[in-house]
Amino acid sequence: MGTKPELLAPAGDMERLRMAVLYGADAVYLAGSSFGMRAFAGNFTPEELREAVAFAHGRGVRVHCTVNTMPRNNEADQLPGYLELLEDAGVDAVIIADLGAFVLAGRHAPHVERHISTQAGITNYQAARAWYDAGAARIILARELSLEEIQTIRAKTPSGLQMEAFVHGAMCVSYSGRCLLSNYMTGRDSSRGACAQPCRYRYALMEEKRPGEYFPIEEDDFGSYIMNSRDMCMIDHLPDLLGLDSLKIEGRAKSAYYAAVVTGAYRHCLDAAAEGRPLDPVWRDEVEHVSHRPYATGFFYGEPGQYYDNSRYIREWQVAAVVTECDASGNAVLSLRNKFRVGDAVELVGPDLRPLALTAPEMYDLDGSPLAEPRTPQMLFKMRLPQPVPAWTLLRRAVELSAR
Repeated sequence: MGTKPELLAPAGDMERLRMAVLYGADAVYLAGSSFGMRAFAGNFTPEELREAVAFAHGRGVRVHCTVNTMPRNNEADQLPGYLELLEDAGVDAVIIADLGAFVLAGRHAPHVERHISTQAGITNYQAARAWYDAGAARIILARELSLEEIQTIRAKTPSGLQMEAFVHGAMCVSYSGRCLLSNYMTGRDSSRGACAQPCRYRYALMEEKRPGEYFPIEEDDFGSYIMNSRDMCMIDHLPDLLGLDSLKIEGRAKSAYYAAVVTGAYRHCLDAAAEGRPLDPVWRDEVEHVSHRPYATGFFYGEPGQYYDNSRYIREWQVAAVVTECDASGNAVLSLRNKFRVGDAVELVGPDLRPLALTAPEMYDLDGSPLAEPRTPQMLFKMRLPQPVPAWTLLRRAVELSAR
């Protein structure tokens, strides 16, 4: 049995960072205002970046910053100043794919670890060694690798080289995320954080002389999804991954609820795996409570295969409110996220809190007037909970939001 890996969680903005940290991440990864591969994740201004580092470091959590786009000539001049900003902010590591950016980071952010992005497509031990010899502290393995291939890379590389692998989240139909389909079809650059995911579209064939007449592109008996990858989920197989240094959850563009629930689930299951305890089905079930496509185990145990039914997300739960404070008797103040009513079946899930089902009790505004249904987004209201809970606990309810 290997040592327990770091649990690395996504932080698309400050709210998502708080959730990831409070729900059990050992480290978070985020992007500043430039050079990150998720242009629509919210990301962090220089001031927010300093705030994020202070919040995380105050709780013993490391901060990794993505600088993993492929910069063009007109951006190269901006890299030194940006890297100096990351060094000054106290970032622990930068995630890099471009060789020029890697060299510049060594010069302009000398106290920051350099991690090699999955965008670099590291699939063999010689490439891993070469990056280590050049000064890389960590490689983020290509998602196309099997567990057997990862074990070979580990055996044939220096023990000082850290290894990180994705264990949960969206998969890409292209090779290590390097795709130009979005650029061609929508003008949004997939290698610069703006992928429109056209691989998820449903395609049909139209014959030149029959405009407007569509024919499905058949694939066996399953339909017309020819590039439709499943989502990765390795929560059932964490004992096999204990030899790695870091396990990474994908999802900087996903919700704060996703960051909280998936991080919390993996935290409990990873701790159990490292201690040789069986996986608690309560925590395993949590990954089914977030928006996701059908799960598979990536390439760890062989080809994951396509999913031919549809390309829609499964969305069956919604955050109703977030606890902002709660006393020892369970008297809580909550902030509304989505409407719900007295009598609705709801659940509480929070930092280190097992999911707790309850019926929504009487609610009151801050002046003490009864509320049957809070309606104004972000409004604060009071509720008596069955037990005390920490701040940032979520109140959720089952709502069928899956696309049809």
